[in-house]
Amino acid sequence: MPGTTEWIFILLAVVLLFGGRKIPELMKGIGKGIREFNDAKNNVKSEIEEGMKEKDKDEELKQLRDQLNQKQAQELPK
Repeated sequence: MPGTTEWIFILLAVVLLFGGRKIPELMKGIGKGIREFNDAKNNVKSEIEEGMKEKDKDEELKQLRDQLNQKQAQELPK
C-alpha cells in the first residue's frame, strides 16, 4: 500500500497530467466505470444463483419422479 509521500506524488502527477478542470470529469468517469462494473458483477451473481436454484429444483423433481415410479412399480399386480 502506498504511503503518504507516494499518495502526494500520485495526486501531484494527476493534477499535472489532467489539470484542475479535468479532474472532476476523470473522477466522474471512474465512478461511472465502477458503477457499471458493480452492476455487471451483481447481474452475473444473480444469474449464477438463479442457475443453482434451477439445478436444485431439477434434482428435487428427479427425486420425486423416482419415488413415484418406485411406488407405482410396487403397486403393480404380479
